[in-house]
Amino acid sequence: MARPRRKVDAEPIDLLLQALGDPTRRRMIERLGERPHAVSALADLAGITLTAVGQHIRLLEEAGLVTSSKLGRVRSCQLRHEGLKIVEQWLEARRSVWDRRLDALGAVLSSQGEGEG
Repeated sequence: MARPRRKVDAEPIDLLLQALGDPTRRRMIERLGERPHAVSALADLAGITLTAVGQHIRLLEEAGLVTSSKLGRVRSCQLRHEGLKIVEQWLEARRSVWDRRLDALGAVLSSQGEGEG
């Protein structure tokens, strides 16, 4: 799997959305949301090689969504909920802008409807 090029000055949200843009990585996030998993277990669940899982995990770590640790010969991964909060905050900021715009549109349409009656 070729690694996507990253800008040195990439915003955290850019890295997060890039990481979440891949269906295999989203499935890994879903699995890790249930509980920590060994890298080998993630490979088995996804049906891909350990090398491919390692590449996915590295990107997820760079995005701040996952942490991994090694105990003996087993590397385990767990979800970092703080990474998902960044996405949630980014979406909420855009939602509030659109809510205000839609409220303003509703007020205009309402006033026009009253004028016709």
